[in-house]
Amino acid sequence: MYIFVLIIHIVASLTLIAVILLQAGKGGGLAETFGGGSGQTTIFGQKASAFLTKATSVSAVLFLCTSLTLAYLSSIRKRSLMEGTAIPAKSAATLPQGAPSEKQAVSKTTVRQVKVDPKTGRETVIEEKTIPIGEEAK
Repeated sequence: MYIFVLIIHIVASLTLIAVILLQAGKGGGLAETFGGGSGQTTIFGQKASAFLTKATSVSAVLFLCTSLTLAYLSSIRKRSLMEGTAIPAKSAATLPQGAPSEKQAVSKTTVRQVKVDPKTGRETVIEEKTIPIGEEAK
């Protein structure tokens, strides 16, 4: 049932796209390219604009109905699209030896006041202090 409605939905959407592109707009559209302009009739015996207008309405209603039906059928299935796919496990990141732990890295920061020698470009640390951030700072 789901596959059948899905196929009808795809056909309706492609038909809707084609019919909209064939309609004559302000510039004449593609309908005139195929002999549908200025009072000529289509192979169905009606004027092109009247036929295309009716075909657009029918395709739009069919598209709307199949969209709602597919949404309803999807909710009934209660099956995930991702079911059966393998999700790679996260690799555990290891910190280098001597590095601060994750909690320490988040809860504290180091502030340095440096002086730069204009001739050599070397930095000299004048003052360095560690201050808490986040919840500990309050």
